[in-house]
Parts: sequence; C-alpha cells; structure tokens
Amino acid sequence: MTTEVSHPLFARFYAKMAAGAEKAGAADHRRELLAALSGTVIEVGAGNGLNFKYYPTTVSYVLAVEPEPHLRQKATQAAVDAAVPITVVEGTADQLPAEAGEFDAAVASLVLCSVPDQTTALGELHRVIRSGGELRYYEHVRASTFKRARLQDRADPIWAVFGGGCHPNRDTEAAIERAGFSVEAHRSFLFQPCFVAKVVAPHVIGRARRP
Repeated sequence: MTTEVSHPLFARFYAKMAAGAEKAGAADHRRELLAALSGTVIEVGAGNGLNFKYYPTTVSYVLAVEPEPHLRQKATQAAVDAAVPITVVEGTADQLPAEAGEFDAAVASLVLCSVPDQTTALGELHRVIRSGGELRYYEHVRASTFKRARLQDRADPIWAVFGGGCHPNRDTEAAIERAGFSVEAHRSFLFQPCFVAKVVAPHVIGRARRP
C-alpha cells in the first residue's frame, strides 16, 4: 500500500520556483544528467515532470514515480509531450512499484534530499536496476567547506519544515556508494539561482553503476 505524500503549499511553490531555476541553468543540468541514457528507466520523485522533455530517444520507456498529488498531476500532463513513452504513477522511494532488476537505469533528480531515509531509498534503487545498470543523479549535497556545511547544518531544521522534507546537508554521493553503487563520473559545482538557494548551492551531477 502506498502512503500518500502531500505537501500542497510546497508543491505549488516548487512548481513556480523551478521555472526560474530552469532559466538560470537547471535545464542545462538536466540535459547533462540524461545525455546518452538508453533502455528502460525508472525516475524516482519525478516532481512536475521537468526532466521529461530531455530524455533522449534512445530511452525506450520511463516509469516516473511521484507521491505528491499536485506534482504528479503536472507530471502526467508533461508526459504527453515527451519524445519517449512515459507512465506516471503514484509511489514512494522506499517502496518502488517495480520488480527486482526490471530497469536498465534509474534517475534521481533533486529528490534524495527529501526522502525520509536515504539508505532505504537507495536500497530500493539498487534492487530495481539490473546488474550492470546505471544510476543517474542530480542532487544538491553537503558542502565540502566547513563554513558552508555549518550553515547547512544550522538551517536544516527549518529548511526541512518549509521545504517539503528537504535536507540541505546530506552527503548523498557517499550514501550512493554505501548502497553498493560504483561512482563512475561526477561533476561538483555551485548553483544558486536566487539568494534563498545559498543553503543548497552545492550540487553534483553523476553516474554510478550497479555491479
């Protein structure tokens, strides 16, 4: 049974905020994230479907999982105009609606910050990706500098409340490796489309392999 995740105010705020971030550079990040991806894909926390128009035609099918009702409705609308077949379904990262080894790849885009338990979510991704398959990720992460990381730690309690459960201080790439993935490529950078985003400016785009 799927547990509904509802953040109605945040969902509407996110949809508007994301449009500005796309123009500021997030659209290029999504292109980089999905470049040369192929086969069957499961996308976790698809949000309002911002990734959909960047999937290359080498992808044969996408199962997009999104628990928040308002964002899921937006994603369903976005899937209509995608260049590849996309099915949007209700579901959560800690209990993905898929069989073991069902997908060639998985995509996690600005979602591993907000899952209740990263270990469980990454374990589920590891389960549904076939042996030799890949995980593509685009996430904001814990800063590598002490000053910025301390800011993230201090902001975390309030940020999580107003940000739909988002935590700015997670060392997500280390968690990916602990889950059994082998990181093959990654690029770290700062991305701050507005002043408020200073707390979550450290980002990473990467590719990891399931052995």
